[in-house]
Amino acid sequence: MFVQLKTGFDTDRGPSWIGWVRFSRTWQTAYFHGRTLRRWTGLPSANFVDVETDELFWLSGPKRDRTDTRYGPGLPEVEEDAREAYEAFLRGEPLPGREDG
Repeated sequence: MFVQLKTGFDTDRGPSWIGWVRFSRTWQTAYFHGRTLRRWTGLPSANFVDVETDELFWLSGPKRDRTDTRYGPGLPEVEEDAREAYEAFLRGEPLPGREDG
């Protein structure tokens, strides 16, 4: 998943990562870097909020053309345990678990 911290940064200037995110059965809660993130609606630049800190995050699937941030410079940090799957995805392979669409 692509994950970007939104709180405290100008539009798409916060740190971002490509890494594994675990979701609850209902997809309303995500777990990333020891944080519990709850789905948040109604905000144009964030779709999850940290339940402990109220920091806002954007989570989405990665894009092959690497345009994950709309306006921000640079590329997300790719976590080592996700690197192989991410590089395969960039070469055109499906994301793990999405082989059938």
